[in-house]
Amino acid sequence: MAYDVEKTDEEWRAELSPQEYDVLRKAGTERPFSSSYETDPTPGVYACRACGAELFRSDTKFDAHCGWPAFFSPLAGDRVELIEDRSMFSVRTEVRCARCGSHLGHVFEGEGFGTPTDQRYCINGVSLTLEPDASTT
Repeated sequence: MAYDVEKTDEEWRAELSPQEYDVLRKAGTERPFSSSYETDPTPGVYACRACGAELFRSDTKFDAHCGWPAFFSPLAGDRVELIEDRSMFSVRTEVRCARCGSHLGHVFEGEGFGTPTDQRYCINGVSLTLEPDASTT
């Protein structure tokens, strides 16, 4: 798939830290409970760390106690790309940034969380940057 933001592997490596590169460009996973975003109460917008595309709002984030930031919905359906993932001996749905194709995490359904969508977008904190609302800065 062609993305609005496309860079060479060398360009991505130059712009991202080794951990960011591993997660965003190689579909790695950060250690659970290592991101402060999991419980950060700051209101704002979470954007893709690789390209800056706005992906999630803090008012859709919830504490799933899973070790990673969890959201029940992206800003809009076209902000993320959902891809079947058959790695790890199961079928999951990978979440990628629709603007640059970077790996963000996975989305799960039917887990019984009291959210409007019954979905949990389990997102690597290293894949995100938080842009606080102007009224809180």
